[in-house]
Amino acid sequence: MSTFTSASNPAGSTTGTPTDGKNGTMNATTTEATRRPRLSGMTWLVWRQHRAGFWAILAAAALSLAWMVYQRGQMMDFLDGYGYPGKSFDEVGEHFQQYVNAFSYVSTGLSGIPILLGVFLGAPLLAGDLENGTAKLVAAQSMSRTRWLATKLGLAGLVVVVSTGALSAVFGWWWNPVKDQNTVLDWSSGSAFDITGPVPVALTLFTVVGGVAIGVVLRRTLMAMVVTFGFAVAVQLVWGYFRLSLGEVVTVTSNKGVTAENAFPDLPKAALQLDESYLTAGGDLLGWSTCRNTNTDQALELCLKKEGVVGWSVDYLPMSQMNGMQWLGASILFALTAGVVAFLFFWGRKRLV
Repeated sequence: MSTFTSASNPAGSTTGTPTDGKNGTMNATTTEATRRPRLSGMTWLVWRQHRAGFWAILAAAALSLAWMVYQRGQMMDFLDGYGYPGKSFDEVGEHFQQYVNAFSYVSTGLSGIPILLGVFLGAPLLAGDLENGTAKLVAAQSMSRTRWLATKLGLAGLVVVVSTGALSAVFGWWWNPVKDQNTVLDWSSGSAFDITGPVPVALTLFTVVGGVAIGVVLRRTLMAMVVTFGFAVAVQLVWGYFRLSLGEVVTVTSNKGVTAENAFPDLPKAALQLDESYLTAGGDLLGWSTCRNTNTDQALELCLKKEGVVGWSVDYLPMSQMNGMQWLGASILFALTAGVVAFLFFWGRKRLV
C-alpha cells in the first residue's frame, strides 16, 4: 500500500506526495514539478491592478496584427497576379488604390498610439495611486517604494515594447514589397518613418514615461491626463520638425544646362528631394528668383547664360538612410526616456507618497 507525506505549498494548502510502500521511494511526479509558473508578490499585485488596461492594449495589438497579416496576403496575391515586380508598378494605377487606402488608414491609427498610451496608460499609472492613497498603503508595507515604482514602470514598459514592437515589425513586413513606391507611402513622412523600425517603440516609451512623470508631479489623474495629452502632441510636433535632420544630406550636380531634356540630375528611387538650385560655372548656387521675370524660353536661355548657369545642384535624402536615421532618432528618445526614469526614481525616494 501507499502512504502520503504532507508538504506545504506557497498558497498555504497541503499536498500529498505518494511514496511507494514497497521500497520507500517517493513518486517522481510531484505537484511542485507540475506547477505552472505564476506571477507573485509585487509583480502579481501591479499586474492585477492594471490588468484591464494591459489586456486591452495586448488584445487591440493582436487584432491589428491579424488584420495587417490578412491585408498583406491580399496585396501579395494581387501583385503576383499582376506580375509585379516584373512589370512596372506605374501600370497598376487605380487598381492598387484600395491597398493604398489600407496603408493610409492603418498608418494613421498607429501614429496615434504614443498619444493614446501616454494619456490612458502613462498618466494614471501612478497619479491614481497618489490621488486615492494607495501609494501610502504600499509605502507602509515591507516592500520598498523603489521596488514598487520599478515594478510599475517595468510591467508598463514591457506591455508597450511588446505591443508596439510587434505592430512595427508586422507593418514593416506588410509595406516592404512596395516600400520604394512613394505613391503608396512616403518613407520620410510620419506615416511610414514613425511606425516602422525602432521609432514607434522609442516614441511610445518616451511619451508613456513622460505621462508617468507628469502624473507623479501633479498627483491628480484627470489633470495629469489633460497635461499629458498636450505633452504628447508637443512631442509629435517637435519630432516631426526634427525628423529629417537625422539624415545626412546628399548633393548631386549636373552641367548639361537647365532646359535640356536630360539636364536634371538623376536621383535614386524614392529619394526625398530637399532643395534645388541653379549651378554656375564658378560653383555658386542661384535660387529660383534668378531670371524669374523672363517671359519666353529664349529670354530665359539668355538670362541663364548671362548669369553663367551651367546646370543644377540638388540636395536630397536617399531612402537607404532610413534605417540609420530611425536608429539615431530612437537612441535619442531612449536616452530621454532614461533621463525621465532617473527623475522618477529620484523623486520617488523622497516625495512619492
